[in-house]
Amino acid sequence: MEFHPFMVVLTCFLTLGSLPFNVLAQWRTCEGTVAMKERAETISIEDFGGVGDGRTVNTAAFREAVYRIEHLGRPGGTLLHVPAGVWLTGAFNLTSHMTLYLAQGAVIRAVQDTRNWPLIEPLPSYGRGRELPGGRYMSLIHGSWIHDVIITGENGTIDGQGDVWWNMWRQRTLPFTRPNLIEIMHSTDVLITNVMLQNSPFWNIHPVYCSNVEVRHVTIVAPHDSPNTDGIDPDSTSNVCIEDCYISTGDDLVAIKSGWDEYGITYARSSSDITIRRVNGSSPFAGIAIGSEMSGGVQNVLVEHVNLYNMGIGIHLKTNIGRGGSIRNVTVSDVYMENARKGVRLAGDVGDHPDNNYNPNALPVVDGVTIKNVWGVNVLQPGSIQGIENAPFTRVCLSNVKLRGDGAQTPWKCTDVSGAAQEVLPSPCEQLTSTSGMGSCSTPI
Repeated sequence: MEFHPFMVVLTCFLTLGSLPFNVLAQWRTCEGTVAMKERAETISIEDFGGVGDGRTVNTAAFREAVYRIEHLGRPGGTLLHVPAGVWLTGAFNLTSHMTLYLAQGAVIRAVQDTRNWPLIEPLPSYGRGRELPGGRYMSLIHGSWIHDVIITGENGTIDGQGDVWWNMWRQRTLPFTRPNLIEIMHSTDVLITNVMLQNSPFWNIHPVYCSNVEVRHVTIVAPHDSPNTDGIDPDSTSNVCIEDCYISTGDDLVAIKSGWDEYGITYARSSSDITIRRVNGSSPFAGIAIGSEMSGGVQNVLVEHVNLYNMGIGIHLKTNIGRGGSIRNVTVSDVYMENARKGVRLAGDVGDHPDNNYNPNALPVVDGVTIKNVWGVNVLQPGSIQGIENAPFTRVCLSNVKLRGDGAQTPWKCTDVSGAAQEVLPSPCEQLTSTSGMGSCSTPI
């Protein structure tokens, strides 16, 4: 199926109109987290010998253009204009005070020759590549230690041509961890808006060790059988706003992370102050996820007005023994899901380990999770909450959660959890049947 941004917008508004919540009346936005700036200078990729014929490799042109912006840039920054056409390229870096602008009909397309794809060091909070030991392949569009960077346009496309990487993963011939489509590291004031991403080799948008990140009006698509093609993964990153996006991929639509076991504990940088609002999509995995890599901690997360279709799990908080870290102060509100294997899952036994050096006594803390105003139809199991024996999940509060099945449903399943519930159908497990603890439920600011 060919996706088009206007189809996405129409679908979103039609869906909103069918919801039992007054979504449009509660329209809020965090637009302005990162300012959209007019640049003092505009240059074109064609100025550097770029050719948008879908055959010419433009890696050198993109790298030379960015070098020009970095070393000869004007006060107020520079916009790199990518006209209509198919611009084949390998990996390249962005720089500070730069806007990468994709005109209508512009496609930045990754080359599929993986033999010369550049390698970079593993993330220190992971200690190795996420898939394999050692380094990892650089993302198609990459940036590190930069400030004031914008990726935008007229709904142009960034195409990862990921099938060659997916096949290597399936055939177990990958030598290193696959590249993300966009990764920005150690950076501030990052805005990604009005673009379409498709067929990423691995995760689509990965801000890591960043602050002040805004992603809005972005469409992300990949086949549902494409492995590990997460949509947006804020990772050890703070002050994040994700709004008004359509995501349909082969893995979690949005997944908040903060490092992996002993490496994440040592690096000790959390993900915090994250807002996710008006995200629509489908996936065989989770709609909104936290973890399972969360060893640096995750706190102050607000998720609201989310519509999910044909899902594995609607809302998924996941961790494991050896993770350490904590998940605190999470509120999920006004979610609609249709055709889901499971509505809500909080689990303490998910995810593997980077090596055998993790500390089995490093037990994660999950405390202060409020899930309210959730409506679902054709949900096979309403939910499961399975904490850890010596680290039970606490202050887990459910309110007005109605997840209906088509016929017989598997009941709620809970272990090692305390909290409260009110107006939950079908009835939740015994650990949450009391409403006396509702006053302890937290809501992030």
